[in-house]
Amino acid sequence: MAYWLLKTEPDEFSIDDLMKLGKKPEPWNGIRNFQARNIMRDKVKVGDEAFIYHSSCKVVGIAGTAKVVKAAYPDPEQFDPESKYFDVKATQNAPRWYCIDVCFTQKFPQVIALKMIKSMSELSEMVLVKQGRLSVQPVTTSEWKLIGSLASV
Repeated sequence: MAYWLLKTEPDEFSIDDLMKLGKKPEPWNGIRNFQARNIMRDKVKVGDEAFIYHSSCKVVGIAGTAKVVKAAYPDPEQFDPESKYFDVKATQNAPRWYCIDVCFTQKFPQVIALKMIKSMSELSEMVLVKQGRLSVQPVTTSEWKLIGSLASV
């Protein structure tokens, strides 16, 4: 099993939206960065766990967790001319973008703020700290455990 961090803007889709779905899978779609796409397509597997990270909001940080329930498959939004994620270069035979399905597992009592994460020397090598803008990124086991312990305080 591996650990990931998935970024979202909570005014579009938040941990609360995921929580309302219960165990119903939700496509994690709309990823339009090649590095994030490659991680999702090539490395994220069923059973992996992910932090749900809220960005572009008042309290930026980790809001909860989800489990990957379906491995990467072509993002259907890329083929829909009505979608904001439409890609004219994508075809059914040569998709450019992928998504995964996740299910809610936990909402943290409070968001673990990026400011707090950046202040901890134990997390100084975290991809979130070093390469913050990546929308799908790996999390090490030790980072997962440390952040999980912060969530239960």
